Amino acid sequence: MNLENSRRYYGKVLGGSADLRTDACCTFETPPDAVRNALANVHEEVKARYYGCGLVVPQLLDGCRVLDLGSGSGQDAYLLAQLVGPDGHVTGVDATPEQLAVARAHLDWHADRFGYANVDFVEGDIERLDELGLEPASFDVIVSNCVINLVADKPAVFAAAHRLLKPGGELYFSDVYADRRVPAHLRDDPVLHGECLSGALYWGDFDRIAKAAGFADPRLVTDRPLAIGDADVAAKLGSIAFVSATYRLFRLGDLEPQCEDYGQAVVYRGTVPGARRVFDLDAHHSIEAGRVFPVCGNSWTMLADTRFAPHFDFIGDFQNHYGVFPGCGATTPFGQTRANTQSGAPGAACC
Repeated sequence: MNLENSRRYYGKVLGGSADLRTDACCTFETPPDAVRNALANVHEEVKARYYGCGLVVPQLLDGCRVLDLGSGSGQDAYLLAQLVGPDGHVTGVDATPEQLAVARAHLDWHADRFGYANVDFVEGDIERLDELGLEPASFDVIVSNCVINLVADKPAVFAAAHRLLKPGGELYFSDVYADRRVPAHLRDDPVLHGECLSGALYWGDFDRIAKAAGFADPRLVTDRPLAIGDADVAAKLGSIAFVSATYRLFRLGDLEPQCEDYGQAVVYRGTVPGARRVFDLDAHHSIEAGRVFPVCGNSWTMLADTRFAPHFDFIGDFQNHYGVFPGCGATTPFGQTRANTQSGAPGAACC
């Protein structure tokens, strides 16, 4: 049902973003200047059929090879094409013929506007990426904007993305999440599915699926609660709460399950374009230029073994371990059980 309903909803039911019944597939973030300027160079017909829920624009894209999963009418692909520049390339994958027709109709228009041609679009199901002839370990960045919720086999998408990324590459994507698992009887509702709600992952299931695919430490970048303004849609959903969130997941083999403390720190040089004063790794790591910034081993690796490395100085190594990094990841589980707080109580025993 998922693929057929997506094609029908985004190809025939919706004529444009104004036809959406909720704000789940809408972007409210204020774009930085570079993104705003790039959007001005995207064709109006392409922008009119945009259904994303976030800004899928990570830092430092110049020269990168990017894959856009569920590229739709092509707004993100054409935006990113300007940020990767003439030495980079963007490939969009989508399964809805009407959306692909809009994206492809304006290839030459955008090439003339940019002064170079570095975009192509492939028709295909993102659940079956292995069938599209894409070379493994060939992409620096993979993006997706409010699309993974629409597919049935979400583990297949994350697993394929991991295979397609170069070591040190990242999956940077926005999507919709639920505070609990959506009941089975709602998942086949065509409107709830098309509005990116009934296919939303429970955040705990997302964490498990991402890690099983090889993305050991998912990092939240931004999130916002969703308002369900349509009365009929709200009545069907009851008390389920939804958020739109952007995550970055790195293909790095050395990441650990917890954020471990090795006494390390980084100093940001202030050299990433558009982020001269502060570099935001994620929602919990805003790294001010010139300041010694303590980090856990995973954050160190995300900076040292990726395209960000030339923009940081690194202090320390992995020789000494000091336990879980304070305020990052889980604390030690010991000392919290009832037996420890009520030692000597009636019935207490040892073995």
